[in-house]
Amino acid sequence: MKWTDLPNEGCSVARTMSVLGDRWTLLILRDTLFGIRRFDDIQKRLGITRHVLSDRLKRLEAHGLLERKPYQQRPLRHEYHPTQSAKDFVPVMQAMTGWAQAHLPTDKPEPYRFLDRETRQPTAPKVIDTNTGTEITSTSIWVEANRD
Repeated sequence: MKWTDLPNEGCSVARTMSVLGDRWTLLILRDTLFGIRRFDDIQKRLGITRHVLSDRLKRLEAHGLLERKPYQQRPLRHEYHPTQSAKDFVPVMQAMTGWAQAHLPTDKPEPYRFLDRETRQPTAPKVIDTNTGTEITSTSIWVEANRD
């Protein structure tokens, strides 16, 4: 299967990876979600080449995760603002952060902290089944191939 075929794949994980499946794209999305919105600022923070950054921003925009908004007219310059689709990815990103902290520890501090908006206390992700209210873990669910 070619990488370009993944957007039409039945598997949700494969479709997600077709949009967000490289390190630069996830890091760009992370930074725009947490306030770094200008091309030069993203490039400087990540140390990414202009060509790769431009390509990833266009892909995120094409898939509806970012929208360009002008912040300067002469010369015309844009900021990249996350859409609701991108904002809906924040809990996934927090879950990834929690997993990495548990399984890929480091002495370096996290660049961002996830805090409760009202109390500013650290939050801890938990995936809950909305049908039953119980936590979803590797031992609480059964995964089987869909035969349809």
